Amino acid sequence: MSTRSRAQTADGTPRPARSAPSVDPARARRCTEALRDIAEDCTMVSEDLLLSAYSAATPNTELLQRLVSLRDLVDEAIGVVVVRHRAQGEPLADLAPIASRTEDRLRKKYDPPSVDRALATRRRPKPAIAAHSAAAIAGTPVLRRPGQRLACALTRMKEGSGRRQRELAEQMGVHESYVSRMLSGQRDLSWRHVRIICDACGIDPELMKPLWEAAAHVLPSNADDPVEYLRTYLQGLHYALGSPDPRIILAATQHTISADDLDRALHGPGVPDWPVIDRLTVVLQSLPNIARPLWRRAQAAAESGPTATFN
Repeated sequence: MSTRSRAQTADGTPRPARSAPSVDPARARRCTEALRDIAEDCTMVSEDLLLSAYSAATPNTELLQRLVSLRDLVDEAIGVVVVRHRAQGEPLADLAPIASRTEDRLRKKYDPPSVDRALATRRRPKPAIAAHSAAAIAGTPVLRRPGQRLACALTRMKEGSGRRQRELAEQMGVHESYVSRMLSGQRDLSWRHVRIICDACGIDPELMKPLWEAAAHVLPSNADDPVEYLRTYLQGLHYALGSPDPRIILAATQHTISADDLDRALHGPGVPDWPVIDRLTVVLQSLPNIARPLWRRAQAAAESGPTATFN
């Protein structure tokens, strides 16, 4: 029998014991996925804050806005953890001392219906690189920037097909010099222009979609199969680098990943652990912070099984 004394009412009589929290596996799964989203959002806002903090020219109002955004994300995450704890059938007494709040306060502040509604309508913050792209990539080597990886892939595509810039310019309805700047990474490309180049060179545009979305700082459009999206992104980086032989890639990683790891990353099955994707992304001359959210989505999809869907 528990030695914990039961709470009492104002007249000193014991309150009835609260029933054990009901188990709700579906809500617990939703909370787990939401927690991953929020944790990723915290990382993006924190990186933006760090970048701003290192710039003496950043206004204090801007710094405070980032801190407030981070505070709100943390409070949102606390609510999700509280609701997940309850949905897993665990008592709030476990969390109350850590949160420095009473059980009743946690129960009232983070009631499941309210948290459910908030998660259903939440809007994720834009990545720091999208909000301040010029500052965020200022110190990044040019070849690793997402726009440059896309430009390298399209240039290789053009050269492999034998197409001339003049032909591409005519199909796009632009001047030839404009195409030259796009293929050198000096101009942003619209998805329409990427499709025209791919079609002219006989390449499926969908193979370039993840590279273009990374360069355009937009969220992945293919939400139905995050695992395949990650593979396509890595294949695009591999193509942009000239499709190097696996032995060259493994040597570049100093053999910290295996041939099986490399094959799984590019072709499947499954999703390799993050250290594999991290090292591979660096070797393929890209940025791990771009691949990380793609990997996280793919990992969550692989854990949930083939029937999982993502918004």
